[in-house]
This record gives sequence, C-alpha cells and structure tokens, in this order.
Amino acid sequence: MTHRLAVLISGSGTNLQAIMDARQHGNLDAEIAVVFSNRANAAGLERASLAGIPTASLDHRDYPSREEFDQAMINLLTPYAPDTVVLAGFMRILSSVFVRHYAGRLINIHPSLLPKYRGLNTHARALEAGDGEHGCSIHFVTEELDGGPLIAQAPLPVQTNDTVDSLSKRVQQREHYLYPQVLQWRAQNRLELTDNGVLLDGKPLPAQGYILV
Repeated sequence: MTHRLAVLISGSGTNLQAIMDARQHGNLDAEIAVVFSNRANAAGLERASLAGIPTASLDHRDYPSREEFDQAMINLLTPYAPDTVVLAGFMRILSSVFVRHYAGRLINIHPSLLPKYRGLNTHARALEAGDGEHGCSIHFVTEELDGGPLIAQAPLPVQTNDTVDSLSKRVQQREHYLYPQVLQWRAQNRLELTDNGVLLDGKPLPAQGYILV
C-alpha cells in the first residue's frame, strides 16, 4: 500500500512544492492524497491543482469555535485516508480534537532550532539574540505548541550580514531538503512515535532528533 499524505497549507506552498518535486524525482515514495487549506485563495492550492492533486478548503471563519473547525477538517480529510498529515505552513493553532485524532501521524516543520523560538518571527528573534546558529526543526505534533517530540533538525550558521530576509531564505532551503527526507522515512515505515519517544529504524532518536549536517 502506498503511503498517503494530506498536506495542510495556508499560503504559497513552498514546502508543498518541495514535497511534490521529491515525488517527481523519485525521492519520495508517497502519494499526496489531498492538499487542504483554510484559505480558499492560497496559492499552494493552485500548485496542487496544476499537478493534478486533489484540493480542498474550509474557511475557519465559518465555524463558531476552533474545535468545530478542526472536527470539520477531520470529517473532510477522513475519506482521503491519510497515513501522515503534513503541516506545511499551516497557520492555525490546532485544538486537542485534531491533535488527538491524528496522534503519531501529525508532523510539523518550524523555522527555528526548537525548543528555541516557538511561535512566530523566529528569524528576527534569532538575529536579535545574536545567535550564531539557526535553522529548522521537524517534530511530531502534540497539544503543546511547537513542543512535540523532535524528529530532525537542520542547523546553519548565522552570517554577520544576515537580515531577516536572507536568513529566512537560507532556512527555507534547508526545510525543502529536510521535509521530503523525513516523509520518506514515514513512507518506508522507518519512523514512528511511540511511548518510548521517536524511533527511526526501531532505535530511539536523541532529544534533538536527527541532525542534518
């Protein structure tokens, strides 16, 4: 059975494009079953449509509570039977309704070396702190915001002339390499979340996850 992905986006879908490219180049043995957005005009939906991938959207403003919107997402995604739900720039805080439903199958990418800089404006915060190193993290999603068990990180040095824009672009390049790799581990049934932490090939990963050098 082919591993099935549901990719959730809110914007242009650059990580989605990296995932699509990895499939096309034979580096990701998974099917993108659906691309979903909470914004009907998200540019990433058009990327998916042009590639012949099913798309769907719901407007969170149409629901009186976060929980009701999340349940509507579950109802919409269920027919696509995703083995992994991929958060790729999905700009919504998920309720326990959604997180518990997809426990162990829900993965997020975050533009910092977690646990540093949870939340927004990560590049500016790293520069303001004078950090010598920055990067991105991929983790299983739990009910703690940006706090789930780490799968992998891709660090890079902060350069003396870096701006928020230049740092963001370099981190994004690392994201586009790392996310398809992690999803390939999922597709090959090599990566799982257990009571003993994150396992890769049956062995526990360290607290910071796999480090891409």
